[in-house]
Amino acid sequence: MSDALFGRLSEIDTRYQQVQAKLMDPNITSNANLLRELGKENSELEPTVLTYRRWKVALEEVDEARKLLNETSDPEMRQMAEAEIDEQGALAAKLEEELKVLLVPTDPTDSKDVIVEVKAGEGGDESALFAGEIFKMYEGYAERRGWKTEVLNSTPSNMGGLKDITFAVKGKGAYSRMKHEAGVHRVQRVPETESQGRLHTSAIGVVVMPEAEEVEIQIDAKDLKWDVFRSSGPGGQSVNTTDSAVRLTHLPTSTVVTCQDEKSQLQNRDKALRIMRARLHQIELDRRAAEDSAARKNQVKSVDRSEKIRTYNFPQNRVTDHRVKVSVHNVPEVMSGGLDPFIDALIAKLRTEQLTGE
Repeated sequence: MSDALFGRLSEIDTRYQQVQAKLMDPNITSNANLLRELGKENSELEPTVLTYRRWKVALEEVDEARKLLNETSDPEMRQMAEAEIDEQGALAAKLEEELKVLLVPTDPTDSKDVIVEVKAGEGGDESALFAGEIFKMYEGYAERRGWKTEVLNSTPSNMGGLKDITFAVKGKGAYSRMKHEAGVHRVQRVPETESQGRLHTSAIGVVVMPEAEEVEIQIDAKDLKWDVFRSSGPGGQSVNTTDSAVRLTHLPTSTVVTCQDEKSQLQNRDKALRIMRARLHQIELDRRAAEDSAARKNQVKSVDRSEKIRTYNFPQNRVTDHRVKVSVHNVPEVMSGGLDPFIDALIAKLRTEQLTGE
Protein backbone atom coordinates (compact mmCIF):
# COMPACT_ATOMS: atom_id res chain seq x y z
CA MET A 1 0.00 0.00 0.00
CA SER A 2 1.28 3.47 -0.87
CA ASP A 3 2.28 5.96 1.81
CA ALA A 4 -0.45 8.35 0.61
CA LEU A 5 -3.13 5.67 0.99
CA PHE A 6 -1.80 4.66 4.41
CA GLY A 7 -1.80 8.31 5.50
CA ARG A 8 -5.38 8.76 4.33
CA LEU A 9 -6.46 5.72 6.35
CA SER A 10 -4.70 7.03 9.46
CA GLU A 11 -6.56 10.34 9.08
CA ILE A 12 -9.88 8.53 8.77
CA ASP A 13 -9.13 6.48 11.89
CA THR A 14 -8.28 9.65 13.82
CA ARG A 15 -11.48 11.35 12.70
CA TYR A 16 -13.48 8.26 13.66
CA GLN A 17 -12.05 8.41 17.18
CA GLN A 18 -12.95 12.11 17.40
CA VAL A 19 -16.54 11.41 16.29
CA GLN A 20 -16.82 8.56 18.78
CA ALA A 21 -15.70 10.88 21.59
CA LYS A 22 -18.18 13.58 20.57
CA LEU A 23 -21.03 11.07 20.51
CA MET A 24 -20.32 10.43 24.20
CA ASP A 25 -20.16 14.14 25.07
CA PRO A 26 -23.23 15.16 27.19
CA ASN A 27 -23.14 18.64 25.67
CA ILE A 28 -23.60 17.17 22.20
CA THR A 29 -26.13 14.44 23.00
CA SER A 30 -28.63 17.16 23.86
CA ASN A 31 -28.29 18.67 20.35
CA ALA A 32 -30.50 16.48 18.15
CA ASN A 33 -29.34 17.91 14.82
CA LEU A 34 -25.62 17.68 15.63
CA LEU A 35 -26.12 14.21 17.07
CA ARG A 36 -27.81 13.12 13.86
CA GLU A 37 -24.96 14.49 11.73
CA LEU A 38 -22.33 12.81 13.89
CA GLY A 39 -24.23 9.54 13.84
CA LYS A 40 -24.34 9.63 10.06
CA GLU A 41 -20.62 10.41 9.84
CA ASN A 42 -19.87 7.62 12.30
CA SER A 43 -21.77 5.06 10.23
CA GLU A 44 -19.97 6.23 7.07
CA LEU A 45 -16.49 6.01 8.62
CA GLU A 46 -16.94 2.78 10.58
CA PRO A 47 -16.68 0.19 7.75
CA THR A 48 -13.40 1.69 6.55
CA VAL A 49 -11.93 2.04 10.04
CA LEU A 50 -12.82 -1.49 11.14
CA THR A 51 -11.36 -2.95 7.94
CA TYR A 52 -8.23 -0.80 8.36
CA ARG A 53 -7.72 -2.02 11.91
CA ARG A 54 -8.18 -5.69 10.93
CA TRP A 55 -5.66 -5.12 8.12
CA LYS A 56 -3.08 -3.68 10.57
CA VAL A 57 -3.57 -6.62 12.95
CA ALA A 58 -3.02 -9.08 10.09
CA LEU A 59 0.24 -7.32 9.13
CA GLU A 60 1.39 -7.40 12.75
CA GLU A 61 0.66 -11.13 12.90
CA VAL A 62 2.78 -11.64 9.79
CA ASP A 63 5.67 -9.69 11.35
CA GLU A 64 5.47 -11.71 14.57
CA ALA A 65 5.43 -15.00 12.63
CA ARG A 66 8.46 -13.92 10.60
CA LYS A 67 10.37 -13.07 13.77
CA LEU A 68 9.56 -16.49 15.16
CA LEU A 69 10.67 -18.13 11.93
CA ASN A 70 14.04 -16.33 12.14
CA GLU A 71 14.56 -17.12 15.83
CA THR A 72 13.69 -20.82 16.03
CA SER A 73 15.15 -23.96 14.53
CA ASP A 74 12.38 -26.21 15.87
CA PRO A 75 10.72 -27.86 12.81
CA GLU A 76 7.23 -27.81 14.32
CA MET A 77 7.46 -24.15 15.36
CA ARG A 78 8.81 -23.19 11.94
CA GLN A 79 5.93 -25.00 10.25
CA MET A 80 3.43 -23.14 12.46
CA ALA A 81 5.12 -19.80 11.69
CA GLU A 82 5.07 -20.44 7.92
CA ALA A 83 1.39 -21.37 8.05
CA GLU A 84 0.64 -18.18 10.01
CA ILE A 85 2.53 -16.06 7.47
CA ASP A 86 0.56 -17.60 4.60
CA GLU A 87 -2.81 -17.24 6.34
CA GLN A 88 -2.39 -13.72 7.69
CA GLY A 89 -0.61 -12.56 4.53
CA ALA A 90 -3.56 -13.69 2.41
CA LEU A 91 -5.98 -11.98 4.81
CA ALA A 92 -3.96 -8.74 4.70
CA ALA A 93 -3.95 -8.77 0.88
CA LYS A 94 -7.73 -9.33 0.81
CA LEU A 95 -8.38 -6.53 3.31
CA GLU A 96 -6.09 -4.17 1.38
CA GLU A 97 -8.21 -4.65 -1.74
CA GLU A 98 -11.36 -4.00 0.30
CA LEU A 99 -9.81 -0.81 1.65
CA LYS A 100 -9.06 0.45 -1.85
CA VAL A 101 -12.73 0.02 -2.74
CA LEU A 102 -13.88 1.66 0.50
CA LEU A 103 -11.69 4.69 -0.24
CA VAL A 104 -13.29 5.27 -3.64
CA PRO A 105 -15.32 8.52 -3.34
CA THR A 106 -19.03 7.82 -3.23
CA ASP A 107 -21.64 9.73 -5.17
CA PRO A 108 -23.42 11.89 -2.56
CA THR A 109 -26.68 11.35 -4.42
CA ASP A 110 -26.49 7.54 -4.28
CA SER A 111 -28.63 7.36 -1.15
CA LYS A 112 -31.44 9.42 -2.66
CA ASP A 113 -34.78 8.36 -4.06
CA VAL A 114 -35.16 8.85 -7.80
CA ILE A 115 -37.48 10.24 -10.41
CA VAL A 116 -37.47 8.34 -13.69
CA GLU A 117 -38.79 9.51 -17.04
CA VAL A 118 -39.48 7.01 -19.84
CA LYS A 119 -40.21 8.49 -23.26
CA ALA A 120 -41.24 6.77 -26.48
CA GLY A 121 -39.06 7.61 -29.48
CA GLU A 122 -38.48 6.10 -32.92
CA GLY A 123 -41.03 3.45 -33.80
CA GLY A 124 -44.40 5.13 -33.29
CA ASP A 125 -47.01 2.91 -31.61
CA GLU A 126 -44.50 0.09 -31.15
CA SER A 127 -42.15 2.42 -29.26
CA ALA A 128 -45.02 3.54 -27.02
CA LEU A 129 -45.94 -0.09 -26.30
CA PHE A 130 -42.34 -0.83 -25.39
CA ALA A 131 -42.20 2.26 -23.15
CA GLY A 132 -45.13 0.81 -21.21
CA GLU A 133 -43.34 -2.53 -20.87
CA ILE A 134 -40.14 -0.85 -19.69
CA PHE A 135 -42.14 0.92 -16.99
CA LYS A 136 -43.56 -2.45 -15.88
CA MET A 137 -39.99 -3.81 -15.89
CA TYR A 138 -38.92 -1.08 -13.47
CA GLU A 139 -41.96 -1.71 -11.30
CA GLY A 140 -40.92 -5.36 -11.12
CA TYR A 141 -37.32 -4.45 -10.31
CA ALA A 142 -38.42 -2.08 -7.55
CA GLU A 143 -40.63 -4.78 -6.05
CA ARG A 144 -37.75 -7.26 -6.03
CA ARG A 145 -35.58 -4.82 -4.11
CA GLY A 146 -38.30 -3.78 -1.69
CA TRP A 147 -38.68 -0.29 -3.16
CA LYS A 148 -41.91 1.59 -3.79
CA THR A 149 -42.97 3.25 -7.04
CA GLU A 150 -45.34 6.16 -7.53
CA VAL A 151 -46.57 7.41 -10.90
CA LEU A 152 -46.30 11.19 -11.12
CA ASN A 153 -47.49 11.75 -14.67
CA SER A 154 -48.18 9.73 -17.81
CA THR A 155 -49.43 10.17 -21.35
CA PRO A 156 -51.10 7.06 -22.82
CA SER A 157 -50.91 6.16 -26.50
CA ASN A 158 -53.71 5.01 -28.79
CA MET A 159 -52.59 1.36 -28.73
CA GLY A 160 -52.48 1.05 -24.95
CA GLY A 161 -48.81 1.95 -24.51
CA LEU A 162 -47.25 5.10 -23.09
CA LYS A 163 -45.96 8.11 -24.98
CA ASP A 164 -44.21 9.05 -21.77
CA ILE A 165 -44.36 8.38 -18.04
CA THR A 166 -42.70 9.97 -15.04
CA PHE A 167 -42.54 8.03 -11.78
CA ALA A 168 -40.74 8.07 -8.45
CA VAL A 169 -38.81 5.16 -6.95
CA LYS A 170 -38.30 5.22 -3.19
CA GLY A 171 -36.02 2.90 -1.26
CA LYS A 172 -32.52 2.32 0.08
CA GLY A 173 -29.91 2.77 -2.63
CA ALA A 174 -32.48 3.51 -5.34
CA TYR A 175 -30.40 6.12 -7.15
CA SER A 176 -27.14 4.17 -6.75
CA ARG A 177 -28.60 1.41 -8.93
CA MET A 178 -31.25 3.08 -11.07
CA LYS A 179 -28.84 5.74 -12.37
CA HIS A 180 -27.27 3.04 -14.55
CA GLU A 181 -30.56 2.70 -16.47
CA ALA A 182 -30.31 6.15 -18.02
CA GLY A 183 -29.97 6.13 -21.80
CA VAL A 184 -31.57 4.76 -24.95
CA HIS A 185 -33.09 1.28 -24.85
CA ARG A 186 -33.62 -0.44 -28.20
CA VAL A 187 -36.12 -3.22 -28.91
CA GLN A 188 -36.07 -5.64 -31.86
CA ARG A 189 -39.20 -7.73 -32.43
CA VAL A 190 -42.24 -8.25 -34.64
CA PRO A 191 -44.76 -5.68 -33.39
CA GLU A 192 -48.40 -6.51 -32.69
CA THR A 193 -49.21 -3.90 -35.31
CA GLU A 194 -47.17 -5.72 -38.02
CA SER A 195 -49.42 -7.75 -40.33
CA GLN A 196 -46.65 -9.26 -42.49
CA GLY A 197 -44.42 -10.54 -39.67
CA ARG A 198 -41.53 -8.19 -40.33
CA LEU A 199 -38.94 -7.48 -37.64
CA HIS A 200 -38.96 -3.87 -36.44
CA THR A 201 -36.45 -1.87 -34.39
CA SER A 202 -37.72 0.84 -32.04
CA ALA A 203 -36.24 2.89 -29.23
CA ILE A 204 -37.26 4.57 -25.99
CA GLY A 205 -35.33 6.97 -23.76
CA VAL A 206 -34.85 6.73 -19.99
CA VAL A 207 -33.79 9.67 -17.82
CA VAL A 208 -32.94 9.10 -14.14
CA MET A 209 -32.69 11.99 -11.66
CA PRO A 210 -32.11 12.05 -7.89
CA GLU A 211 -35.19 13.41 -6.17
CA ALA A 212 -34.37 16.75 -4.59
CA GLU A 213 -35.67 17.95 -1.25
CA GLU A 214 -37.12 21.43 -0.86
CA VAL A 215 -34.11 22.49 1.22
CA GLU A 216 -31.76 21.45 -1.61
CA ILE A 217 -33.55 23.23 -4.43
CA GLN A 218 -35.38 26.39 -3.46
CA ILE A 219 -37.44 27.81 -6.31
CA ASP A 220 -38.49 31.44 -6.32
CA ALA A 221 -42.24 31.64 -6.94
CA LYS A 222 -41.73 34.54 -9.35
CA ASP A 223 -39.69 32.23 -11.58
CA LEU A 224 -42.62 29.88 -12.04
CA LYS A 225 -45.50 30.09 -14.49
CA TRP A 226 -48.57 27.92 -13.90
CA ASP A 227 -51.10 26.99 -16.58
CA VAL A 228 -54.16 24.80 -16.07
CA PHE A 229 -56.14 22.76 -18.59
CA ARG A 230 -58.35 19.70 -18.85
CA SER A 231 -56.73 16.28 -18.78
CA SER A 232 -56.73 14.37 -22.04
CA GLY A 233 -56.43 10.70 -22.92
CA PRO A 234 -55.51 8.74 -26.07
CA GLY A 235 -56.46 10.62 -29.21
CA GLY A 236 -56.78 13.89 -27.32
CA GLN A 237 -60.25 13.25 -25.88
CA SER A 238 -60.99 14.98 -22.58
CA VAL A 239 -61.03 12.67 -19.56
CA ASN A 240 -62.02 15.30 -17.01
CA THR A 241 -64.64 18.04 -16.88
CA THR A 242 -62.54 20.40 -14.75
CA ASP A 243 -59.22 22.18 -15.31
CA SER A 244 -57.25 19.78 -13.07
CA ALA A 245 -54.18 19.30 -15.28
CA VAL A 246 -51.26 21.67 -14.78
CA ARG A 247 -48.30 22.88 -16.82
CA LEU A 248 -45.44 24.32 -14.83
CA THR A 249 -42.70 26.37 -16.51
CA HIS A 250 -39.47 27.46 -14.83
CA LEU A 251 -38.85 30.71 -16.67
CA PRO A 252 -35.05 31.08 -16.14
CA THR A 253 -34.32 27.65 -17.63
CA SER A 254 -37.44 27.18 -19.82
CA THR A 255 -37.97 23.81 -18.13
CA VAL A 256 -41.55 22.59 -18.54
CA VAL A 257 -43.39 19.95 -16.48
CA THR A 258 -46.91 18.73 -17.17
CA CYS A 259 -49.03 16.68 -14.74
CA GLN A 260 -52.54 15.44 -15.38
CA ASP A 261 -52.90 12.01 -13.75
CA GLU A 262 -54.69 13.20 -10.62
CA LYS A 263 -58.28 14.51 -10.58
CA SER A 264 -57.24 17.16 -8.08
CA GLN A 265 -55.40 20.21 -9.41
CA LEU A 266 -53.66 20.54 -6.03
CA GLN A 267 -52.25 17.01 -6.26
CA ASN A 268 -51.07 17.62 -9.81
CA ARG A 269 -49.37 20.84 -8.66
CA ASP A 270 -47.56 18.99 -5.89
CA LYS A 271 -46.31 16.32 -8.30
CA ALA A 272 -45.27 18.92 -10.87
CA LEU A 273 -43.17 20.68 -8.24
CA ARG A 274 -41.46 17.39 -7.27
CA ILE A 275 -40.54 16.72 -10.88
CA MET A 276 -39.41 20.31 -11.39
CA ARG A 277 -37.15 20.17 -8.32
CA ALA A 278 -35.58 16.94 -9.60
CA ARG A 279 -34.95 18.42 -13.06
CA LEU A 280 -33.46 21.62 -11.68
CA HIS A 281 -31.33 19.58 -9.27
CA GLN A 282 -30.02 17.57 -12.22
CA ILE A 283 -29.25 20.79 -14.10
CA GLU A 284 -27.29 22.03 -11.07
CA LEU A 285 -25.39 18.73 -10.76
CA ASP A 286 -24.42 18.91 -14.43
CA ARG A 287 -23.33 22.53 -14.04
CA ARG A 288 -21.07 21.65 -11.11
CA ALA A 289 -19.60 18.73 -13.00
CA ALA A 290 -18.89 20.96 -15.99
CA GLU A 291 -17.08 23.45 -13.76
CA ASP A 292 -14.88 20.62 -12.51
CA SER A 293 -14.03 19.70 -16.11
CA ALA A 294 -15.80 16.38 -15.67
CA ALA A 295 -19.16 17.10 -17.21
CA ARG A 296 -21.38 14.09 -17.42
CA LYS A 297 -22.72 13.21 -20.83
CA ASN A 298 -26.41 13.81 -21.32
CA GLN A 299 -28.24 10.67 -20.32
CA VAL A 300 -30.26 10.76 -23.51
CA LYS A 301 -29.03 13.08 -26.26
CA SER A 302 -31.93 11.91 -28.39
CA VAL A 303 -34.08 8.82 -28.53
CA ASP A 304 -32.08 7.52 -31.46
CA ARG A 305 -31.50 3.81 -32.00
CA SER A 306 -27.83 4.43 -32.80
CA GLU A 307 -27.19 5.74 -29.27
CA LYS A 308 -28.53 2.67 -27.51
CA ILE A 309 -27.15 1.41 -24.20
CA ARG A 310 -29.12 -1.83 -24.22
CA THR A 311 -30.88 -3.96 -26.85
CA TYR A 312 -33.85 -6.24 -26.18
CA ASN A 313 -33.93 -8.82 -28.98
CA PHE A 314 -37.18 -10.78 -28.58
CA PRO A 315 -36.78 -13.29 -31.47
CA GLN A 316 -33.36 -14.39 -30.12
CA ASN A 317 -34.53 -14.22 -26.47
CA ARG A 318 -31.52 -12.03 -25.66
CA VAL A 319 -30.96 -8.75 -23.84
CA THR A 320 -27.52 -7.15 -24.26
CA ASP A 321 -26.04 -4.20 -22.40
CA HIS A 322 -23.54 -2.64 -24.79
CA ARG A 323 -21.63 -0.74 -22.08
CA VAL A 324 -20.34 -3.88 -20.37
CA LYS A 325 -20.93 -6.46 -23.15
CA VAL A 326 -23.21 -8.51 -20.86
CA SER A 327 -26.04 -10.57 -22.37
CA VAL A 328 -28.89 -12.42 -20.68
CA HIS A 329 -30.67 -15.05 -22.75
CA ASN A 330 -34.02 -14.74 -21.02
CA VAL A 331 -36.13 -11.80 -22.17
CA PRO A 332 -39.15 -12.63 -19.93
CA GLU A 333 -36.92 -12.65 -16.83
CA VAL A 334 -35.41 -9.27 -17.69
CA MET A 335 -38.78 -7.73 -18.54
CA SER A 336 -40.17 -8.86 -15.18
CA GLY A 337 -37.42 -6.94 -13.38
CA GLY A 338 -34.31 -9.13 -13.64
CA LEU A 339 -31.86 -6.24 -14.10
CA ASP A 340 -29.21 -7.10 -11.51
CA PRO A 341 -26.81 -8.89 -13.93
CA PHE A 342 -26.50 -5.65 -15.92
CA ILE A 343 -26.48 -3.22 -13.01
CA ASP A 344 -23.98 -5.28 -10.98
CA ALA A 345 -21.63 -5.38 -13.98
CA LEU A 346 -21.98 -1.63 -14.52
CA ILE A 347 -21.25 -0.89 -10.85
CA ALA A 348 -18.17 -3.16 -11.00
CA LYS A 349 -16.98 -1.38 -14.16
CA LEU A 350 -17.43 2.04 -12.54
CA ARG A 351 -15.55 0.93 -9.42
CA THR A 352 -12.65 -0.38 -11.53
CA GLU A 353 -12.46 2.90 -13.43
CA GLN A 354 -12.41 4.85 -10.17
CA LEU A 355 -9.68 2.65 -8.70
CA THR A 356 -7.48 2.86 -11.79
CA GLY A 357 -8.24 6.51 -12.47
CA GLU A 358 -9.41 5.82 -16.01
